[in-house]
Amino acid sequence: MKKLLVLATAVGALFSLTACGDSGGETVTVSVANMSYSPASVTIEKGQTVEWIFDDNGLPHDVVADDGAFESELLTEGSFTHTFTEAGTFTYHCTPHPMMIGTVVVEG
Repeated sequence: MKKLLVLATAVGALFSLTACGDSGGETVTVSVANMSYSPASVTIEKGQTVEWIFDDNGLPHDVVADDGAFESELLTEGSFTHTFTEAGTFTYHCTPHPMMIGTVVVEG
C-alpha cells in the first residue's frame, strides 16, 4: 500500500509541475521517501505552496532551507508545507542526511 501512495504522490507532483498558465495557488507535492526528495527540483510561481509528504519507513527527515527561509521538524510521517512569496531559487537539505538535497525555483 505504501508503494501505491508513493506512486500516487509522484504522479500528482508530475501533474502539478506540468500545469500551464496562472498557477492559481496550486500546491506542488514532493515525496520524502527512499532517502530522497522526489522530484528533487520543482518550478512554481510566486504564491504557490510546496507540500513535502514524509513516508520513508520510519526514518526521520526534515526540510531545511539553506538560507534559513523555512525549516520543518524531524518527521517520520505526515507533511510540511511552505508558501513561497518571493521569486528566486531556494535550495534545501535534510539535516540528518546531507546527501538529500532539493531545489524550489520560484518564478514571477
